This record gives sequence, C-alpha cells and structure tokens, in this order.
Amino acid sequence: MAEFAEVSAKFTVVVLAYSQPVEGPQPPDRATLGGDVWATVEVKVCNTEGKTFAVSQFPWSLAYEDGTRIKVTGLNGGDLPKPEFPSVGEAVRQGDCVRGKIPYPVPGDKRPARIVYAPEALQEPLDWVVPAS
Repeated sequence: MAEFAEVSAKFTVVVLAYSQPVEGPQPPDRATLGGDVWATVEVKVCNTEGKTFAVSQFPWSLAYEDGTRIKVTGLNGGDLPKPEFPSVGEAVRQGDCVRGKIPYPVPGDKRPARIVYAPEALQEPLDWVVPAS
C-alpha cells in the first residue's frame, strides 16, 4: 500500500500482466514512436482510504537493462487493446478502482526489465520485474 500525502489518500497499485507482442494493429513506423510492436501493461489502482485522486497512463514507463525508458504515447481508442487504462486524469473515489491496459510501442527484439510507476505524489517510484517470457 502507498500513500498520496498531498491528497490524504491510501491506495493499492498492482501490475496484473505484461504482454509482448500484442495482437492487433502494429505501431506506425519505428522512427515515429520508437518501437515496431505493441506491448501492454495491465494495471489496477484502488483508492482504499481518503480523498479522491486522479490516475492516468503517464506515470507508467518501461525500464530496460541498458537504461532506456519507454514512456506512454498518450494514444488511445481505435484498435488498441481493451480495456484501456485512462489516458487522462480519471477520478478514483474512496472504495473505487480503475483497471486497464496501457499500450507501449516497443522494440520487438528485447523485453523491459521493469515496469515503473512514478506519480509525482510518491517520493519513491514503485516497480515490478518483467518475467523473461
């Protein structure tokens, strides 16, 4: 459990799955978004106690062994995998949860080492190890 001090809320956050490659449309050319296949991280954030706070895709990133970080594109809708995690601030009231998939254009020939959650309100980022396959 973590705490958003400035909004006086406690919450749980969990990564449910990492998938690569994801079936469906392929990202536009690699030079545009930096990846040649889509990957998704399925996450769930719950407000367990306190005031309403907002969640979005933007505090989430993928960290690679070589120090590379891949951030979200902000793309949503269309043929991207469902259910989607909100791309803009979604209010999470006490007792409520938000769950969905976050898409990333990634290089198909390597996998990230970690999934990182680093909202500004947290002093330390949270991270999860990505399994080898």
